[in-house]
Amino acid sequence: MTSTATTQVSSAVDPELAAMIDGVLADYRATAVPTVAGERRCCDRDFWQQLDSLGLVRLTGAERDGGSGAGWAEAAELITAAVGHGVHLPLAEHDLLACWLIDEVSGPAEPVLHSLCQLTPGASTNLAPWAGEVDRLAVLWLGDEGHLLAQIDTADAQITHGTNMIGEPRDRVTVDASTLRGVAVPPEVVAVVARKAAMVRAVQVCAALDHAVALSIEHAASRVQFGRPLAKFQAIQNLIADAAAEAALARVATEAALNTAIGSNWRAACLDFQIAVARSCAGQASLVVTRNAHQVHGAMGTTIEHRLHEYTRGALAWRSEFGSARSWDLQVADRASADGRSGLWEIVTSGT
Repeated sequence: MTSTATTQVSSAVDPELAAMIDGVLADYRATAVPTVAGERRCCDRDFWQQLDSLGLVRLTGAERDGGSGAGWAEAAELITAAVGHGVHLPLAEHDLLACWLIDEVSGPAEPVLHSLCQLTPGASTNLAPWAGEVDRLAVLWLGDEGHLLAQIDTADAQITHGTNMIGEPRDRVTVDASTLRGVAVPPEVVAVVARKAAMVRAVQVCAALDHAVALSIEHAASRVQFGRPLAKFQAIQNLIADAAAEAALARVATEAALNTAIGSNWRAACLDFQIAVARSCAGQASLVVTRNAHQVHGAMGTTIEHRLHEYTRGALAWRSEFGSARSWDLQVADRASADGRSGLWEIVTSGT
């Protein structure tokens, strides 16, 4: 499916940069030691340094602060390519979330590996992506007079290792906010970092779904059963068509939200609703694509050697992070209900 939204984002990326990113990640995938299903995925510091030397670690950071000065279109290209090649690193958590927040609030982030840790009010431990693999955490919490940001070295933090469904570190961090000295974070910056976090996972889910659909099409065309390719069976055609339609819907919704975000510097009035739609579509699509793709592949798709489960497990893991699938569905439903019958058509046709 072709869309104006998809075209706008992809056309903003320099083809040479896209080719370089794809080549570097493909080479790494070809030589990296495979991770067994269920095993914790560690951050390969040697490869991280290679990416740093290519300007990909702080891709969106300001050039005056040592970044590459690129934008979210390029960042989405990098995230998408990483998913496609099965490369799991805190690229988004470091550049798009933690370092961006530090830059906005307290000046240039130091050139060490970061991740974001958002403290839940009243909770003694908090889940943070890649916490046990990074050097420093950007800790964001709600104080008595508003949100605050502090930086802590992970060597000084109490961290309990955990993983998500795809094996990426999702570690529990024990932090006493009363012992931290934070700087004030404006409400609009807190809103932007939440939007960016939600969009990161939407981009990752869509990339995973696209690859799962592509693998299903390839498998159905090449696999022969009862004397003819699977693609000739109507039941298989229906499974793939439904999966492709759901993946395309999620991708178009995500691209539309991303275009609005880029065009408005993440502050458009309609952006929260568009992100909710994108995450809702991605969440629903994850279920359909996973079910249908594995039905097309049969038992083969669950084996360690086959790549299908990398994409389906990834999509199912990411759909529930930075907002559950149910929470996004409820946001869309609440908005539609609030606008009533007269306003619903305007939402459907304009997305605003």
